[in-house]
Amino acid sequence: MHSQSMNLIRLVFILLTMGLIVGCADPAPDAAPPDSARLPYTITTTTGMITDIARRVAGERAQVVGLINTGVDPHLYQPTRDDIQRLTQADVVFHNGLHLEGKMISAFERVAKGPTIVVAVTDDLSEDQLLSPEGAEGQHDPHVWMDPIVWCAAVDVIARTLGQYDPVHYGEYMRNAEALVEEIRELNARAEAAIATIPPTQRVLVTAHDAFGYFGQRYGFEVIGIQGISTESEAGVRDIERIVDLLVERRIRAVFVETTVSDRNVRALIAGAGSRGHEVVVGGSLFSDAMGPQGTYEGTYVGMIDHNITLIVRALGGEAPESGFFGTLSTQEP
Repeated sequence: MHSQSMNLIRLVFILLTMGLIVGCADPAPDAAPPDSARLPYTITTTTGMITDIARRVAGERAQVVGLINTGVDPHLYQPTRDDIQRLTQADVVFHNGLHLEGKMISAFERVAKGPTIVVAVTDDLSEDQLLSPEGAEGQHDPHVWMDPIVWCAAVDVIARTLGQYDPVHYGEYMRNAEALVEEIRELNARAEAAIATIPPTQRVLVTAHDAFGYFGQRYGFEVIGIQGISTESEAGVRDIERIVDLLVERRIRAVFVETTVSDRNVRALIAGAGSRGHEVVVGGSLFSDAMGPQGTYEGTYVGMIDHNITLIVRALGGEAPESGFFGTLSTQEP
Protein backbone atom coordinates (compact mmCIF):
# COMPACT_ATOMS: atom_id res chain seq x y z
CA MET A 1 0.00 0.00 0.00
CA HIS A 2 2.82 2.25 0.91
CA SER A 3 4.50 1.50 -2.45
CA GLN A 4 1.34 2.38 -4.37
CA SER A 5 1.06 5.71 -2.55
CA MET A 6 4.63 6.57 -3.39
CA ASN A 7 4.07 5.74 -7.06
CA LEU A 8 0.98 7.94 -7.13
CA ILE A 9 2.91 10.84 -5.59
CA ARG A 10 5.67 10.43 -8.20
CA LEU A 11 3.10 10.48 -11.01
CA VAL A 12 1.47 13.65 -9.71
CA PHE A 13 4.89 15.31 -9.36
CA ILE A 14 5.82 14.41 -12.96
CA LEU A 15 2.52 15.79 -14.29
CA LEU A 16 2.94 19.04 -12.34
CA THR A 17 6.50 19.43 -13.58
CA MET A 18 5.37 18.99 -17.19
CA GLY A 19 2.68 21.59 -16.65
CA LEU A 20 5.25 24.07 -15.36
CA ILE A 21 7.50 23.45 -18.35
CA VAL A 22 4.62 24.03 -20.77
CA GLY A 23 3.67 27.16 -18.85
CA CYS A 24 7.19 28.60 -19.29
CA ALA A 25 7.24 27.94 -23.02
CA ASP A 26 6.95 30.84 -25.50
CA PRO A 27 3.36 31.97 -26.05
CA ALA A 28 1.69 31.32 -29.35
CA PRO A 29 2.50 33.90 -32.04
CA ASP A 30 -0.99 35.39 -31.85
CA ALA A 31 -0.93 35.74 -28.06
CA ALA A 32 -0.98 39.25 -26.59
CA PRO A 33 2.41 40.42 -25.21
CA PRO A 34 2.72 40.86 -21.44
CA ASP A 35 2.06 44.28 -19.95
CA SER A 36 5.78 44.83 -19.31
CA ALA A 37 6.62 44.65 -23.05
CA ARG A 38 6.24 48.27 -24.21
CA LEU A 39 6.71 49.53 -27.71
CA PRO A 40 9.14 52.51 -28.01
CA TYR A 41 7.55 55.68 -26.63
CA THR A 42 7.09 58.81 -28.72
CA ILE A 43 8.98 62.09 -28.50
CA THR A 44 7.72 65.07 -30.52
CA THR A 45 10.08 67.99 -31.16
CA THR A 46 9.89 71.33 -32.95
CA THR A 47 13.12 72.41 -34.68
CA GLY A 48 15.65 70.13 -36.33
CA MET A 49 18.35 71.14 -33.84
CA ILE A 50 16.25 69.63 -31.04
CA THR A 51 15.08 66.67 -33.12
CA ASP A 52 18.63 65.58 -33.86
CA ILE A 53 19.91 65.67 -30.30
CA ALA A 54 16.74 63.96 -29.02
CA ARG A 55 17.39 61.12 -31.48
CA ARG A 56 21.01 60.86 -30.42
CA VAL A 57 20.12 60.73 -26.73
CA ALA A 58 17.06 58.45 -27.00
CA GLY A 59 18.71 55.96 -29.35
CA GLU A 60 16.43 53.00 -30.04
CA ARG A 61 14.28 53.60 -26.97
CA ALA A 62 11.93 56.14 -28.56
CA GLN A 63 10.48 57.27 -31.85
CA VAL A 64 11.31 60.96 -32.39
CA VAL A 65 8.97 63.01 -34.59
CA GLY A 66 10.06 66.50 -35.70
CA LEU A 67 7.36 69.01 -36.65
CA ILE A 68 9.27 71.79 -38.43
CA ASN A 69 10.92 70.61 -41.63
CA THR A 70 14.17 71.63 -43.29
CA GLY A 71 14.16 75.20 -44.58
CA VAL A 72 11.09 76.25 -42.57
CA ASP A 73 11.27 79.35 -40.37
CA PRO A 74 10.21 78.51 -36.76
CA HIS A 75 9.48 82.19 -36.01
CA LEU A 76 6.60 82.11 -38.49
CA TYR A 77 5.54 78.49 -38.17
CA GLN A 78 1.86 77.87 -37.48
CA PRO A 79 0.98 74.39 -36.15
CA THR A 80 -1.37 72.35 -38.32
CA ARG A 81 -4.18 70.12 -37.09
CA ASP A 82 -1.86 67.13 -37.58
CA ASP A 83 0.81 68.87 -35.48
CA ILE A 84 -1.62 69.37 -32.61
CA GLN A 85 -2.51 65.69 -32.80
CA ARG A 86 1.16 64.68 -32.76
CA LEU A 87 1.78 66.90 -29.74
CA THR A 88 -1.22 65.50 -27.89
CA GLN A 89 -0.35 61.88 -28.62
CA ALA A 90 3.33 62.23 -27.67
CA ASP A 91 4.70 60.95 -24.40
CA VAL A 92 7.32 63.73 -24.27
CA VAL A 93 7.49 67.06 -26.14
CA PHE A 94 10.66 69.15 -26.46
CA HIS A 95 10.62 72.72 -27.77
CA ASN A 96 13.18 75.52 -27.77
CA GLY A 97 11.34 78.07 -25.65
CA LEU A 98 12.34 81.76 -25.38
CA HIS A 99 9.48 82.49 -27.83
CA LEU A 100 11.26 80.98 -30.82
CA GLU A 101 8.12 79.04 -31.72
CA GLY A 102 5.97 82.07 -30.93
CA LYS A 103 2.86 80.88 -32.75
CA MET A 104 2.89 77.51 -30.96
CA ILE A 105 2.96 78.67 -27.34
CA SER A 106 -0.77 78.20 -26.74
CA ALA A 107 -0.53 74.66 -28.18
CA PHE A 108 2.29 73.77 -25.75
CA GLU A 109 0.29 75.14 -22.82
CA ARG A 110 -2.79 73.16 -23.81
CA VAL A 111 -0.87 69.90 -24.28
CA ALA A 112 0.96 70.33 -20.96
CA LYS A 113 -2.37 70.15 -19.13
CA GLY A 114 -2.68 66.49 -20.14
CA PRO A 115 -0.39 63.52 -19.44
CA THR A 116 2.25 64.62 -21.98
CA ILE A 117 5.53 65.92 -20.54
CA VAL A 118 6.32 69.29 -22.19
CA VAL A 119 9.82 70.72 -21.71
CA ALA A 120 11.67 73.73 -23.14
CA VAL A 121 15.30 72.68 -23.66
CA THR A 122 16.50 76.16 -22.66
CA ASP A 123 14.83 76.01 -19.23
CA ASP A 124 18.08 75.41 -17.32
CA LEU A 125 19.98 78.35 -18.80
CA SER A 126 20.83 81.20 -16.45
CA GLU A 127 20.53 84.91 -17.15
CA ASP A 128 24.32 84.99 -17.56
CA GLN A 129 24.10 82.52 -20.44
CA LEU A 130 21.27 84.27 -22.27
CA LEU A 131 21.50 87.30 -24.53
CA SER A 132 18.90 90.06 -24.58
CA PRO A 133 18.50 92.14 -27.75
CA GLU A 134 18.92 95.86 -27.34
CA GLY A 135 15.57 97.50 -26.66
CA ALA A 136 13.73 94.19 -26.13
CA GLU A 137 12.93 94.31 -22.43
CA GLY A 138 12.25 90.93 -20.87
CA GLN A 139 12.89 89.10 -24.14
CA HIS A 140 15.86 86.81 -24.68
CA ASP A 141 17.51 85.85 -27.92
CA PRO A 142 16.26 82.29 -28.62
CA HIS A 143 19.07 81.24 -31.00
CA VAL A 144 21.01 79.47 -28.25
CA TRP A 145 22.14 76.58 -30.48
CA MET A 146 24.54 78.96 -32.24
CA ASP A 147 26.88 78.58 -29.25
CA PRO A 148 27.78 74.87 -29.22
CA ILE A 149 29.02 74.94 -25.63
CA VAL A 150 25.84 76.56 -24.29
CA TRP A 151 23.74 74.16 -26.41
CA CYS A 152 25.27 71.26 -24.47
CA ALA A 153 22.92 72.29 -21.65
CA ALA A 154 20.00 71.38 -23.93
CA VAL A 155 21.52 67.92 -24.45
CA ASP A 156 21.62 67.51 -20.66
CA VAL A 157 17.99 68.63 -20.25
CA ILE A 158 16.85 66.05 -22.80
CA ALA A 159 18.89 63.26 -21.18
CA ARG A 160 17.58 63.99 -17.69
CA THR A 161 13.98 64.31 -18.87
CA LEU A 162 14.12 60.96 -20.68
CA GLY A 163 15.82 59.40 -17.66
CA GLN A 164 12.98 60.59 -15.43
CA TYR A 165 10.35 59.32 -17.85
CA ASP A 166 12.13 55.98 -18.38
CA PRO A 167 14.32 55.42 -15.29
CA VAL A 168 15.23 51.87 -16.31
CA HIS A 169 17.40 53.27 -19.12
CA TYR A 170 18.63 56.41 -17.34
CA GLY A 171 22.28 55.35 -17.58
CA GLU A 172 21.97 54.71 -21.30
CA TYR A 173 20.55 58.18 -21.94
CA MET A 174 23.34 59.78 -19.95
CA ARG A 175 26.01 57.83 -21.83
CA ASN A 176 24.50 58.84 -25.18
CA ALA A 177 24.43 62.46 -24.05
CA GLU A 178 28.04 62.35 -22.88
CA ALA A 179 29.17 60.97 -26.25
CA LEU A 180 27.33 63.74 -28.10
CA VAL A 181 28.70 66.46 -25.82
CA GLU A 182 32.23 65.14 -26.36
CA GLU A 183 31.71 65.39 -30.13
CA ILE A 184 30.38 68.94 -29.83
CA ARG A 185 33.34 69.98 -27.69
CA GLU A 186 35.76 68.52 -30.21
CA LEU A 187 34.08 70.52 -32.98
CA ASN A 188 34.28 73.66 -30.85
CA ALA A 189 38.01 73.20 -30.24
CA ARG A 190 38.73 72.78 -33.97
CA ALA A 191 36.50 75.76 -34.79
CA GLU A 192 38.34 78.03 -32.36
CA ALA A 193 41.68 77.15 -33.96
CA ALA A 194 40.34 77.89 -37.45
CA ILE A 195 38.64 81.15 -36.46
CA ALA A 196 41.95 82.37 -35.02
CA THR A 197 43.31 82.40 -38.60
CA ILE A 198 40.79 85.06 -39.75
CA PRO A 199 42.38 88.54 -39.86
CA PRO A 200 41.02 90.44 -36.80
CA THR A 201 39.65 93.27 -38.93
CA GLN A 202 37.55 90.79 -40.90
CA ARG A 203 35.79 89.19 -37.92
CA VAL A 204 32.52 90.86 -38.79
CA LEU A 205 29.57 88.62 -39.58
CA VAL A 206 26.80 90.26 -41.62
CA THR A 207 23.71 88.06 -42.03
CA ALA A 208 20.09 88.29 -43.14
CA HIS A 209 18.68 88.37 -39.59
CA ASP A 210 20.12 88.57 -36.11
CA ALA A 211 20.45 84.84 -35.38
CA PHE A 212 24.19 84.71 -34.68
CA GLY A 213 24.54 86.66 -31.43
CA TYR A 214 25.52 83.61 -29.41
CA PHE A 215 27.94 82.58 -32.16
CA GLY A 216 29.56 86.02 -32.04
CA GLN A 217 29.86 85.95 -28.27
CA ARG A 218 31.49 82.50 -28.31
CA TYR A 219 33.95 83.14 -31.14
CA GLY A 220 34.68 86.85 -30.96
CA PHE A 221 32.74 88.17 -33.97
CA GLU A 222 30.94 91.45 -34.36
CA VAL A 223 27.55 90.30 -35.63
CA ILE A 224 25.24 92.46 -37.70
CA GLY A 225 21.81 91.17 -38.68
CA ILE A 226 19.86 93.17 -41.24
CA GLN A 227 16.60 92.14 -39.58
CA GLY A 228 16.07 91.65 -35.84
CA ILE A 229 16.13 88.37 -33.91
CA SER A 230 12.72 87.49 -35.35
CA THR A 231 12.19 87.29 -39.10
CA GLU A 232 8.85 89.01 -38.52
CA SER A 233 10.74 92.29 -38.17
CA GLU A 234 11.52 94.28 -41.30
CA ALA A 235 14.67 96.15 -42.29
CA GLY A 236 14.30 99.74 -43.45
CA VAL A 237 16.25 101.80 -45.97
CA ARG A 238 18.25 103.41 -43.17
CA ASP A 239 19.28 99.98 -41.85
CA ILE A 240 20.58 99.03 -45.30
CA GLU A 241 22.45 102.32 -45.71
CA ARG A 242 24.04 102.04 -42.26
CA ILE A 243 25.38 98.55 -42.98
CA VAL A 244 26.61 99.57 -46.45
CA ASP A 245 28.59 102.37 -44.77
CA LEU A 246 30.18 99.80 -42.44
CA LEU A 247 31.06 97.40 -45.28
CA VAL A 248 32.76 100.16 -47.27
CA GLU A 249 34.58 101.82 -44.36
CA ARG A 250 35.92 98.57 -42.91
CA ARG A 251 36.50 96.86 -46.25
CA ILE A 252 34.46 93.80 -45.28
CA ARG A 253 34.83 91.23 -48.03
CA ALA A 254 31.77 88.96 -47.60
CA VAL A 255 28.20 88.87 -46.32
CA PHE A 256 26.01 85.81 -45.80
CA VAL A 257 22.53 84.68 -46.74
CA GLU A 258 20.48 82.18 -44.73
CA THR A 259 18.58 79.12 -45.85
CA THR A 260 15.32 80.19 -44.16
CA VAL A 261 15.36 83.93 -44.96
CA SER A 262 14.96 85.82 -48.23
CA ASP A 263 18.26 87.10 -49.67
CA ARG A 264 16.66 90.35 -50.90
CA ASN A 265 18.23 92.56 -48.23
CA VAL A 266 21.64 90.93 -48.55
CA ARG A 267 21.60 91.59 -52.31
CA ALA A 268 20.74 95.22 -51.58
CA LEU A 269 23.86 95.49 -49.40
CA ILE A 270 26.06 94.09 -52.16
CA ALA A 271 24.58 96.50 -54.72
CA GLY A 272 24.97 99.46 -52.35
CA ALA A 273 28.62 98.70 -51.60
CA GLY A 274 29.31 98.12 -55.30
CA SER A 275 27.88 101.52 -56.21
CA ARG A 276 30.49 103.01 -53.90
CA GLY A 277 33.39 101.12 -55.42
CA HIS A 278 33.72 98.31 -52.87
CA GLU A 279 33.15 94.72 -53.96
CA VAL A 280 31.35 92.46 -51.51
CA VAL A 281 30.51 88.85 -52.27
CA VAL A 282 28.04 86.37 -50.83
CA GLY A 283 30.19 84.21 -48.58
CA GLY A 284 27.67 81.40 -48.71
CA SER A 285 24.35 80.26 -47.34
CA LEU A 286 24.30 79.65 -43.59
CA PHE A 287 21.97 77.42 -41.60
CA SER A 288 20.38 79.64 -38.96
CA ASP A 289 16.88 78.59 -37.83
CA ALA A 290 16.89 75.23 -39.61
CA MET A 291 19.45 72.58 -40.50
CA GLY A 292 20.30 70.93 -43.80
CA PRO A 293 18.32 68.20 -45.59
CA GLN A 294 17.34 65.20 -43.50
CA GLY A 295 19.68 62.26 -43.98
CA THR A 296 22.72 64.44 -44.73
CA TYR A 297 25.61 65.40 -42.46
CA GLU A 298 24.42 69.02 -42.62
CA GLY A 299 21.04 67.72 -41.43
CA THR A 300 22.58 67.00 -38.02
CA TYR A 301 23.34 69.57 -35.34
CA VAL A 302 27.10 68.94 -35.49
CA GLY A 303 27.03 69.05 -39.30
CA MET A 304 25.07 72.30 -39.29
CA ILE A 305 27.60 74.06 -37.07
CA ASP A 306 30.54 72.52 -38.96
CA HIS A 307 29.08 73.86 -42.24
CA ASN A 308 28.52 77.36 -40.87
CA ILE A 309 31.94 77.78 -39.28
CA THR A 310 33.81 76.30 -42.24
CA LEU A 311 31.99 78.65 -44.63
CA ILE A 312 32.52 81.74 -42.47
CA VAL A 313 36.22 81.07 -41.89
CA ARG A 314 36.98 80.51 -45.57
CA ALA A 315 34.90 83.48 -46.80
CA LEU A 316 36.49 85.94 -44.36
CA GLY A 317 40.08 85.02 -45.20
CA GLY A 318 40.82 82.31 -42.66
CA GLU A 319 41.96 78.74 -43.10
CA ALA A 320 39.60 75.77 -42.79
CA PRO A 321 39.37 72.50 -44.74
CA GLU A 322 36.78 72.67 -47.53
CA SER A 323 35.27 69.38 -46.39
CA GLY A 324 34.82 70.60 -42.82
CA PHE A 325 36.48 69.81 -39.53
CA PHE A 326 35.60 66.11 -39.68
CA GLY A 327 36.02 65.75 -43.47
CA THR A 328 32.34 65.00 -44.11
CA LEU A 329 30.84 68.26 -45.45
CA SER A 330 29.13 68.40 -48.80
CA THR A 331 30.97 70.70 -51.18
CA GLN A 332 27.71 71.93 -52.72
CA GLU A 333 25.80 74.96 -51.51
CA PRO A 334 22.53 74.27 -49.63
